[in-house]
Amino acid sequence: MDIGSIRATLIAGALLLALCGCEKPAATPGSAGMPTGYWQAHITLPGGDIETGLELSRDGAAYRASLINGQERVKIEEVSFIDGELRLRFPAFNNEIRATFADNRLTGELTLVKRFGEKQVMPFTAVPGSNASQESNETSKNDLSGRWAVNFHNPDGSDSPSIGEFSQRGSRLFGTFLNPDGDHRFLAGHVRGNNFHLSTFDGAHAFIFSGAINQSGSIENAGFWSGTSWHQYWSAERNNNVKLPDAFARTFLKPGYEKFEFEFPNEEGVTVSLNDEKFKDKVVLVTIAGTWCPNCNDEARYLAPFYKTYRSQGLEIVALLFEHFDDKDLAAEQARQFRKKFNIEYDTLIAGISDKTEASKALPALSAVVAFPTTIFIDRGGRVREIHTGFSGPGTGDHYVQLQKRFQSLTTTLLAESPNLIETLATSETATEPPVVE
Repeated sequence: MDIGSIRATLIAGALLLALCGCEKPAATPGSAGMPTGYWQAHITLPGGDIETGLELSRDGAAYRASLINGQERVKIEEVSFIDGELRLRFPAFNNEIRATFADNRLTGELTLVKRFGEKQVMPFTAVPGSNASQESNETSKNDLSGRWAVNFHNPDGSDSPSIGEFSQRGSRLFGTFLNPDGDHRFLAGHVRGNNFHLSTFDGAHAFIFSGAINQSGSIENAGFWSGTSWHQYWSAERNNNVKLPDAFARTFLKPGYEKFEFEFPNEEGVTVSLNDEKFKDKVVLVTIAGTWCPNCNDEARYLAPFYKTYRSQGLEIVALLFEHFDDKDLAAEQARQFRKKFNIEYDTLIAGISDKTEASKALPALSAVVAFPTTIFIDRGGRVREIHTGFSGPGTGDHYVQLQKRFQSLTTTLLAESPNLIETLATSETATEPPVVE
């Protein structure tokens, strides 16, 4: 994307925020129970607080709730208020908030469930109302708006490249990080003096990015916290021309493999294989994913209606789910919740544990599984034509728009191919190096 497009995207985001307004309606008392309306919530990590909005409403005796992260509104699927305790559950991620309402305040904990059922617990508080409107009118001597070349510094001494794209209005800061494996979705925060703070909690991510702008205008030794256990430093320089590796060139079939194959059970225990009759002469999209993965959720939100649009033309989609639980019954229940959340009608299979190394072992034809999700495009003859690593979701703005266009173009091209072309490709001497479909 050129500089003009970047500026246009940032300006459009700022205009959208201006139209939406900063000031949230204050919470108002209900006839009984907690006040409804906007609450300012804090989740405490070792590196500071996640600042997010919680909006409560009532439908008769039932409560409804949503999280607000900058431009994103996340509907909470399961909400209950019993005996003074508010419970907010995110079933597709298996996470929850439990908080007691007393003295016009919510106090409790957020629990995140990680691989093998390991739990991370963080303090949670919320109070009615917000001072966001006052903060948004503050001025700052630093403006982080624009595109940044970012390096996350790993514990082993290596660096992971990333791109930061931010927009700022007054002291309010919005944006995301684009990584080779995906993005960090919608982030929101502030700039005060030389210091900045971005955070999000969207039901799955619990992220904080904070640091300071130095005199040269660059960022050094900023911190990134994910949950209670992951922490690393990062640095950044302004760079409008920085690019990530081509997502269609990072994963490929190993030499000697001409086809991609799998055989895994669905959530009902029925084994599904790419050799099944339902996939014969079909274009198949195989996504290597997990219900716990926010980028995979973004992809599923896109693919569910995409499948309904193109299946009559010969498209099938299969999600190979690598879950946090090695217990197949627990993993199957996660898959059912995932299907319900996005109204998925394509196959979802229980493929293994949520580990890239284990996923690579389960899918030996691939060079490696380096990201969840990874999406494989297979033509009507069973040949792998493209493999896309990662997924840039709606938090990335124009990048998400362009990715949707590429997925649609590639899929419709494959659907339109004649049987003669498929036969020609199948007998080609370059069968292990398929041509790029634009």
